[in-house]
Amino acid sequence: MKNMLAAFISRVLRRVAQKSARRVLVASRNSSNDATFEIKQCDLYLLEEGPPVTTVLTRAEGLKYYRMMLTVRRMELKADQLYKQKFIRGFCHLCDGQEACCVGLEAGINPSDHVITSYRAHGVCYTRGLSVRSILAELTGRRGGCAKGKGGSMHMYTKNFYGGNGIVGAQGPLGAAFNMAALWKLPCVFICENNLYAMGTSTERAAASSDYYKRGNFIPGLKVDGMDVLCVREATKFAADYCRSGKGPILMELQTYRFHGHSMSDPGVSYRTREEIQEVRSKRDPIMILQDRIVSSKLATVEELKEIGTEVRKEIDDASQFATTDIEPHLEELGHHIYSSDSSFEVRGANPWIKFKSVS
Repeated sequence: MKNMLAAFISRVLRRVAQKSARRVLVASRNSSNDATFEIKQCDLYLLEEGPPVTTVLTRAEGLKYYRMMLTVRRMELKADQLYKQKFIRGFCHLCDGQEACCVGLEAGINPSDHVITSYRAHGVCYTRGLSVRSILAELTGRRGGCAKGKGGSMHMYTKNFYGGNGIVGAQGPLGAAFNMAALWKLPCVFICENNLYAMGTSTERAAASSDYYKRGNFIPGLKVDGMDVLCVREATKFAADYCRSGKGPILMELQTYRFHGHSMSDPGVSYRTREEIQEVRSKRDPIMILQDRIVSSKLATVEELKEIGTEVRKEIDDASQFATTDIEPHLEELGHHIYSSDSSFEVRGANPWIKFKSVS
C-alpha cells in the first residue's frame, strides 16, 4: 500500500514539475531583438587593421542563418543517402561541417556580387539562391535540376554564380589570377576554404608553410575562424569593403573542417582518426555554435529552433522525392544550351553518324 501511495505521489510530482517547466519555458521566450557577441580576432598579413572582434546579431539574422546552415547540412546528408542508394552517380563532394563558410560569405556580400567556386559547392549553390529541389535534382541528373540534369555535382550555375568547376584550381583563372588582380587592383576576394586535408593528406604533411592567407605574397590576407558564421560574415564584409574602396584584391583563409571524406569514395578515416572527427563534431560544429549563441542570448527558444528543424526536414524530404521521380533529360537534348544566344546548329555525338540539334 505504501509503495502504491509513493508511486502515486511520484507521478503527481512529475506532472507538476512538467507543467511548471512548461510555464517557465513560456515565460522565458524571446526577450531580445539583438545581441552582441565577441568573435575570434583574425590573423593579418600586410594589413594594419582587420575585421572587428565584436558584432551584433539580430533575431531575424540569427534565425535566417540557422535555417540556411541547417538546410545545407540536411541537404548534404540527404545527398549522401541518395548516393548510397545509387540515385546519384559519379563524383560527389559534400560540404557538411563547412556550413558557416557559405552562409557567412553570402551574409557579407551583395546579391549582385559574382561568385566563382571549385567543386564542393552545394552549400554555395543554395546560399546564392538555388533551391534544394533544383540542387538535388541536378545531383540525380533530372530535367528539373539547375543545369537541366547535365551538370551534376560539380557543375551548377545560377545568376551571378559560376560554380562547381571540376578542374582543380580552375576557378582562379576564371575569376582572375593573383598577378593580374594585383597589377590592375581588381576588386577580387580570393578565398581558401582550408578544411585541413587534401584528398587524403593533411596540410601539415603536405605544406612547409600552411599559412595560406600569406600565399598571395603581395596580396593582403586574413586568417578567419571558418566554423563561426559571425566571424566569416564580418571578415567577408571587411574584405568586400577593402576591394570596393579601390585598394585591390585580398585573400581570406577560412579555417574549417569537412565531416565527410573528400568524396563519396573516401571514408575519410584512413588519414585522420574517428576520434578527431568526433571531437570537432562535439566541440566546433558551426550549427551548434550558432544555436548556443541564439538560445543563450534569448534571441529565440529551443522550441523555435526545433520548429525550424521540422520545416527544413520536410523541405529536404519533398526535394528528395522530386529528385528521384522527375524525368531524366532526353537524349536529343544532349546538345542544348551549349551557347546562350546562338541560333540552332548541329552537334555531332560520340558516334559520328549521330547528330543532335543545339538550341539556346
